[in-house]
Amino acid sequence: MSTTPLPVLSLLETRVLGVLAEKQRTVPDSYPLTLNSLVSGCNQKTSRNPVLELAESQVQAAIDSLKGYSLVAETSGGRAFRYEHNIDRVLRIPSQSVILLTVLMLRGPQTAGELRIACDRMHNFADISSVEGFLNELAERQAGALVVKLARLPGARESRWAHLLSGAPAEEVAGPSDVPYAAHDVSLGEVAALKANVARLEAEVASLKALLGRVCSELGISEEG
Repeated sequence: MSTTPLPVLSLLETRVLGVLAEKQRTVPDSYPLTLNSLVSGCNQKTSRNPVLELAESQVQAAIDSLKGYSLVAETSGGRAFRYEHNIDRVLRIPSQSVILLTVLMLRGPQTAGELRIACDRMHNFADISSVEGFLNELAERQAGALVVKLARLPGARESRWAHLLSGAPAEEVAGPSDVPYAAHDVSLGEVAALKANVARLEAEVASLKALLGRVCSELGISEEG
C-alpha cells in the first residue's frame, strides 16, 4: 500500500472524480467516459451543487492532475480516449463508501437521510443507520478521515456530513435562530461557485501565458520585452 499522503483536491478535481464514479453506476454502457461526456457530466444542471460551466480545457487539466495521483486512468479504444476512476483502489474503501463520497463531491454537505435518497440510483442502502455506519467508518479511517460530521445548524434536525478530499470544509457560521436553514446552503453554494470562477480564471490566464510564449518564440522576442 502506498504511503503517499492523499492530495488536497480542488473543486474541479472533485467534480471530475465524482462524475466518473457516478456515471460508472448510472450509465455503465457508456463507461469509461470520453472527454465530451465527462464535460457534460461536470456541467450537469441537476444533482450538482454548485452548478458549474467548465470548459473542455479545464476538465482536461483536472484529468491530468488526477492521473498524477493515480485517481484517474486513461484508456484508449475507438476514436477517443476514455477515462475511469480508481477511487476504491487508491483509497482502499468499499463500493458503498465510494458512492457516499461521490454524492458528497457532487452535491456538497448532506444529512444521512439525504445521502440515502441521493445514492438510490447507485446503491440501495437498507436504512439510514446503514448509511451512518459507512460514514462513521470513513470518519474513523485509520489511514485518515475522508468525511466529517458538521455541527448542526440552527433549526436543523440532523447534522450534515462533508467530504475531506478538498481538506477541512470552511467552518459554517451560525446565524440567528430565525434565519432560514436554506439560507446557509445558498451561502455555501455561492462560496463554491466563487472558487470555481477563480479556478476558471486561473486556467484562462495560464492559457494566455502559454499563447504569449509561443507568439514571442515565433517572433524571436523576449516575453519581458
